[in-house]
Amino acid sequence: MQYKIGKLAVVLGIFFCGQSVLAQSHYGPQAALDEAKRAISLTPDMDNGREVYKICVVCHGPEGWGSSNGYYPQVAGQLASVTIKQLADIRARNRDNPTMFPFSMPSVLGGAQEMADVSAYIATLPMSPINDTGPGHDLALGKRIYVKECAECHGDKGQGDAKDHIPLILGQHYSYLKRQFTWIRFGKRRNADEKMVKQIQRFTGREVSAVMDYVSRLRPPEGKAAPMGWRNPDFPSFSRHNLPAPMQLHNKPTRSGMPE
Repeated sequence: MQYKIGKLAVVLGIFFCGQSVLAQSHYGPQAALDEAKRAISLTPDMDNGREVYKICVVCHGPEGWGSSNGYYPQVAGQLASVTIKQLADIRARNRDNPTMFPFSMPSVLGGAQEMADVSAYIATLPMSPINDTGPGHDLALGKRIYVKECAECHGDKGQGDAKDHIPLILGQHYSYLKRQFTWIRFGKRRNADEKMVKQIQRFTGREVSAVMDYVSRLRPPEGKAAPMGWRNPDFPSFSRHNLPAPMQLHNKPTRSGMPE
């Protein structure tokens, strides 16, 4: 109940302080980059990060596993520098995300220190042992495309690159991956790497589906995934029955099996 009340308070606060939020929306891309650099340079406070995550838990879930329909991504285990960069870009309107925007503003989330704190906390959360995957019909094609086109930046296992703010994409929900890929391709996600935007223009629909399916099946390394049935002990009273649960997803049959 306390988390439901907390959510209501945040929403009401945003509603009644709308002018304040709008007044803070003047950040530009350079301001976002500068703020991200400041946050990355700070020493995170994990206890405060857990407190700040209460703002995020209603959508991303207490475990940080998002929703299987891809509306909310899995954020658990994401590289802290990547989360910081995305938060900064959203609040600077350098990345369009109407749902996240109010919650990313300084009046709700806080400043660079809070961004560092919550991003570090999120990075420590173990990833879901089961996530949404694609149809599994073109995994061999997906692997070829990934190795040739994607691995150089995102890593051979989808592990990302903290130094260059390249996201960890392994174990992410297929539906989310496919939607974001489409948005990057058509310019809706303005903070995407320019090289990637140009590179993926030639992809066919089949190739997009195949490579995103392959990526969704890249599993977290040992120690990074939660055991089956794990629940975040930091939020023992949070009601989970209304959240789409990746833990309940079934494994979809494939012709080729899991990627090597």
